[in-house]
Amino acid sequence: MDLELLALVPLALVDSTSVGTLLLPIWFLLAPGRVRARRLLVFLGTIAGFYLLVGLALLAGAEALRDRAAGLGDSSALTVVQLLLGVTLFASSFAMGRRREGSRRSGRVLRWRDRAVGGGEGGGEGGTGVLVGLALGAGLLELATMLPYLAAIGLLGGSGLSPVLQGGVLAGYCLVMVLPALLLLALRLLAARQVEPLLARVGSWLERTGAETTAWVVGIAGFLLARDALGRLPALTGWLDGLGTGV
Repeated sequence: MDLELLALVPLALVDSTSVGTLLLPIWFLLAPGRVRARRLLVFLGTIAGFYLLVGLALLAGAEALRDRAAGLGDSSALTVVQLLLGVTLFASSFAMGRRREGSRRSGRVLRWRDRAVGGGEGGGEGGTGVLVGLALGAGLLELATMLPYLAAIGLLGGSGLSPVLQGGVLAGYCLVMVLPALLLLALRLLAARQVEPLLARVGSWLERTGAETTAWVVGIAGFLLARDALGRLPALTGWLDGLGTGV
């Protein structure tokens, strides 16, 4: 699974360019006036913690299913599920790059932007509540579309690592998800005038190319998931080899 685990790095980098992990933080940094680093750190900590907890829950559920299947003497069903997930991700990647954002999603993103740079200017308890709610809302609404993250959970679940190591790798994955935003925050604090044009360009680039980049990485992750599953289904592999020999 070494090659499959290496795929976690580009998956985490793609997840770091989502609306919640990068676009909203960029809007924080582009807000007029002094940069409120604490607000952004609260937001990023909340969204990273949210994805970590969701990932741990998914890994625990997958482990429970695997143990139950092993107790029944057959774990091939989970491998078939992994194969189907990989094929689905690979096939869906061809449509993702051509998908255009609808007005409904655009309106939702604009509302998130207004909340990010608006409420809670005083930095009090109410402001913190708005930030936490915004981060959790963005995480919940984006979770179903975060295919790279779900693919990463699938790769980790089938890696053979112990639960403790899986949790450690997942924590590192979530840190990488917010690392670009943290780096931009540091640059904004150190060189605001020079960094503002870069932030604007990065935001525009993400809006133009985000879907295509995600499609490439999702396709690669789907291929790796399917290939790993095929390697653990000798009967299916032998049947496919027989077809190739017959042709």
